[in-house]
Amino acid sequence: MLVVGLTGGIGCGKSAVTEIFAQLGVPVIDADKVAREVVEPGQPALAAIRRRFGSHVLSSDGSLDRRKLRDLVFNDEQARQDLEAILHPQIRQTMRQRLAAVNTPYAILSIPLLQESGQSDTVDRVLVVDCTEEIQLERVRLRDQVNSEHVRAILAAQSSRQEKLRIADDVIDNSGRMEALRPQVEALHRSYLEQSSRSG
Repeated sequence: MLVVGLTGGIGCGKSAVTEIFAQLGVPVIDADKVAREVVEPGQPALAAIRRRFGSHVLSSDGSLDRRKLRDLVFNDEQARQDLEAILHPQIRQTMRQRLAAVNTPYAILSIPLLQESGQSDTVDRVLVVDCTEEIQLERVRLRDQVNSEHVRAILAAQSSRQEKLRIADDVIDNSGRMEALRPQVEALHRSYLEQSSRSG
Protein backbone atom coordinates (compact mmCIF):
# COMPACT_ATOMS: atom_id res chain seq x y z
CA MET A 1 0.00 0.00 0.00
CA LEU A 2 1.24 3.46 -0.93
CA VAL A 3 1.36 5.85 2.06
CA VAL A 4 1.05 9.54 1.24
CA GLY A 5 2.00 12.06 3.90
CA LEU A 6 -0.07 15.21 3.44
CA THR A 7 1.25 18.40 5.03
CA GLY A 8 1.17 22.17 4.69
CA GLY A 9 1.22 25.28 6.80
CA ILE A 10 -1.66 26.47 8.95
CA GLY A 11 -4.45 27.93 6.81
CA CYS A 12 -3.25 26.33 3.56
CA GLY A 13 -6.37 24.17 3.22
CA LYS A 14 -5.26 20.70 4.32
CA SER A 15 -8.75 19.89 5.64
CA ALA A 16 -10.42 20.84 2.36
CA VAL A 17 -7.99 18.60 0.45
CA THR A 18 -8.39 15.62 2.81
CA GLU A 19 -12.17 15.99 2.57
CA ILE A 20 -11.98 15.59 -1.22
CA PHE A 21 -9.71 12.53 -0.89
CA ALA A 22 -12.20 11.04 1.61
CA GLN A 23 -15.07 11.68 -0.85
CA LEU A 24 -13.06 9.68 -3.41
CA GLY A 25 -13.02 6.75 -0.96
CA VAL A 26 -9.43 7.17 0.22
CA PRO A 27 -8.76 6.44 3.91
CA VAL A 28 -7.52 9.61 5.63
CA ILE A 29 -5.83 9.34 9.01
CA ASP A 30 -5.67 12.86 10.43
CA ALA A 31 -3.05 13.69 13.07
CA ASP A 32 -5.07 16.70 14.28
CA LYS A 33 -8.11 14.50 14.96
CA VAL A 34 -5.96 11.86 16.64
CA ALA A 35 -4.31 14.62 18.72
CA ARG A 36 -7.75 15.63 20.04
CA GLU A 37 -8.63 12.02 20.83
CA VAL A 38 -5.44 11.29 22.80
CA VAL A 39 -6.12 14.19 25.20
CA GLU A 40 -9.70 13.25 26.03
CA PRO A 41 -10.47 12.76 29.75
CA GLY A 42 -9.14 9.42 30.97
CA GLN A 43 -6.36 9.24 28.36
CA PRO A 44 -2.72 8.96 29.57
CA ALA A 45 -1.64 12.01 27.52
CA LEU A 46 -4.09 14.29 29.35
CA ALA A 47 -2.78 13.11 32.72
CA ALA A 48 0.80 13.79 31.55
CA ILE A 49 -0.18 17.28 30.37
CA ARG A 50 -1.79 18.03 33.75
CA ARG A 51 1.35 16.83 35.56
CA ARG A 52 3.63 18.98 33.38
CA PHE A 53 1.54 22.15 33.01
CA GLY A 54 -0.78 22.09 36.03
CA SER A 55 -4.54 21.83 36.51
CA HIS A 56 -5.12 25.37 35.22
CA VAL A 57 -4.92 24.04 31.63
CA LEU A 58 -8.04 21.95 32.30
CA SER A 59 -11.64 23.15 32.04
CA SER A 60 -14.03 22.75 34.97
CA ASP A 61 -15.30 19.47 33.45
CA GLY A 62 -11.77 18.01 33.41
CA SER A 63 -11.26 18.35 29.66
CA LEU A 64 -8.29 20.13 28.13
CA ASP A 65 -8.65 23.90 27.71
CA ARG A 66 -6.91 24.09 24.33
CA ARG A 67 -6.80 27.88 24.22
CA LYS A 68 -5.01 28.14 27.59
CA LEU A 69 -2.52 25.46 26.60
CA ARG A 70 -1.97 26.99 23.15
CA ASP A 71 -1.30 30.43 24.66
CA LEU A 72 1.13 28.86 27.13
CA VAL A 73 3.20 26.86 24.64
CA PHE A 74 3.47 29.43 21.86
CA ASN A 75 5.22 31.84 24.20
CA ASP A 76 7.59 29.24 25.66
CA GLU A 77 9.84 27.07 23.48
CA GLN A 78 10.60 24.60 26.27
CA ALA A 79 6.89 24.20 27.05
CA ARG A 80 6.18 23.53 23.36
CA GLN A 81 8.91 20.89 23.22
CA ASP A 82 7.60 19.27 26.41
CA LEU A 83 4.07 19.16 24.99
CA GLU A 84 5.31 17.62 21.73
CA ALA A 85 7.29 15.01 23.71
CA ILE A 86 4.03 13.99 25.42
CA LEU A 87 1.77 14.06 22.37
CA HIS A 88 3.86 12.95 19.38
CA PRO A 89 4.58 9.36 20.53
CA GLN A 90 0.88 8.82 21.40
CA ILE A 91 -0.26 10.28 18.09
CA ARG A 92 2.26 8.23 16.06
CA GLN A 93 1.26 4.99 17.79
CA THR A 94 -2.46 5.57 17.19
CA MET A 95 -1.87 6.51 13.55
CA ARG A 96 0.28 3.40 12.97
CA GLN A 97 -2.48 1.21 14.43
CA ARG A 98 -5.11 2.78 12.17
CA LEU A 99 -2.90 2.52 9.10
CA ALA A 100 -2.29 -1.19 9.81
CA ALA A 101 -6.07 -1.75 9.70
CA VAL A 102 -6.39 -0.23 6.20
CA ASN A 103 -6.48 -2.41 3.07
CA THR A 104 -6.68 -0.05 0.08
CA PRO A 105 -4.32 0.86 -2.79
CA TYR A 106 -3.19 3.95 -0.89
CA ALA A 107 -3.91 5.98 2.22
CA ILE A 108 -3.40 9.58 3.30
CA LEU A 109 -1.68 10.46 6.57
CA SER A 110 -2.52 14.11 7.23
CA ILE A 111 0.30 15.40 9.45
CA PRO A 112 0.66 19.20 9.71
CA LEU A 113 4.10 18.87 11.36
CA LEU A 114 5.29 16.02 9.11
CA GLN A 115 8.79 17.43 8.71
CA GLU A 116 9.12 18.92 12.20
CA SER A 117 8.13 15.65 13.88
CA GLY A 118 10.63 13.63 11.83
CA GLN A 119 7.95 11.56 10.09
CA SER A 120 8.64 12.50 6.48
CA ASP A 121 10.79 9.37 6.11
CA THR A 122 7.91 7.12 7.26
CA VAL A 123 5.80 7.83 4.15
CA ASP A 124 6.25 6.88 0.49
CA ARG A 125 5.33 10.30 -0.91
CA VAL A 126 5.02 13.78 0.57
CA LEU A 127 2.11 15.91 -0.65
CA VAL A 128 2.28 19.60 0.31
CA VAL A 129 -0.81 21.81 0.25
CA ASP A 130 0.64 25.23 -0.49
CA CYS A 131 -0.42 28.88 -0.49
CA THR A 132 1.25 32.21 0.17
CA GLU A 133 1.92 33.44 3.70
CA GLU A 134 -0.41 36.40 3.11
CA ILE A 135 -3.27 34.02 2.35
CA GLN A 136 -2.39 31.91 5.40
CA LEU A 137 -2.49 34.98 7.66
CA GLU A 138 -5.85 36.12 6.34
CA ARG A 139 -7.51 32.67 6.47
CA VAL A 140 -6.35 31.91 10.01
CA ARG A 141 -7.24 35.39 11.31
CA LEU A 142 -10.78 34.98 9.98
CA ARG A 143 -11.19 31.32 10.97
CA ASP A 144 -9.75 31.49 14.49
CA GLN A 145 -10.54 35.13 15.33
CA VAL A 146 -6.92 35.84 16.32
CA ASN A 147 -4.58 38.71 15.50
CA SER A 148 -1.80 38.64 12.92
CA GLU A 149 0.92 38.47 15.59
CA HIS A 150 -0.57 35.26 16.98
CA VAL A 151 -0.70 33.72 13.49
CA ARG A 152 2.91 34.77 12.84
CA ALA A 153 3.97 33.05 16.08
CA ILE A 154 2.31 29.84 14.87
CA LEU A 155 4.00 30.16 11.47
CA ALA A 156 7.37 30.71 13.15
CA ALA A 157 6.95 27.41 15.06
CA GLN A 158 6.39 25.51 11.79
CA SER A 159 8.93 24.79 9.08
CA SER A 160 8.95 27.46 6.39
CA ARG A 161 7.05 27.26 3.14
CA GLN A 162 10.36 26.74 1.30
CA GLU A 163 11.36 23.89 3.64
CA LYS A 164 8.01 22.17 3.09
CA LEU A 165 8.25 22.55 -0.69
CA ARG A 166 11.81 21.17 -0.63
CA ILE A 167 10.61 17.80 0.71
CA ALA A 168 7.51 17.67 -1.52
CA ASP A 169 7.01 14.94 -4.09
CA ASP A 170 3.68 16.51 -5.05
CA VAL A 171 2.19 19.98 -4.50
CA ILE A 172 -1.39 21.22 -4.50
CA ASP A 173 -1.64 24.98 -5.03
CA ASN A 174 -4.44 26.36 -2.87
CA SER A 175 -3.78 30.05 -3.45
CA GLY A 176 -6.92 30.44 -5.55
CA ARG A 177 -10.57 29.51 -5.39
CA MET A 178 -11.85 26.33 -3.73
CA GLU A 179 -13.16 25.03 -7.08
CA ALA A 180 -9.55 24.73 -8.27
CA LEU A 181 -8.79 22.11 -5.59
CA ARG A 182 -10.91 19.18 -6.80
CA PRO A 183 -9.26 18.78 -10.24
CA GLN A 184 -5.81 18.81 -8.60
CA VAL A 185 -6.86 16.19 -6.02
CA GLU A 186 -8.53 14.00 -8.67
CA ALA A 187 -5.37 14.07 -10.82
CA LEU A 188 -3.24 13.02 -7.83
CA HIS A 189 -5.80 10.33 -6.93
CA ARG A 190 -5.38 8.77 -10.39
CA SER A 191 -1.60 9.07 -10.12
CA TYR A 192 -1.49 7.42 -6.68
CA LEU A 193 -3.74 4.56 -7.83
CA GLU A 194 -1.42 4.00 -10.80
CA GLN A 195 1.71 4.12 -8.61
CA SER A 196 0.15 1.71 -6.15
CA SER A 197 -0.74 -0.80 -8.88
CA ARG A 198 2.82 -0.62 -10.25
CA SER A 199 4.41 -1.22 -6.85
CA GLY A 200 1.87 -3.85 -5.78
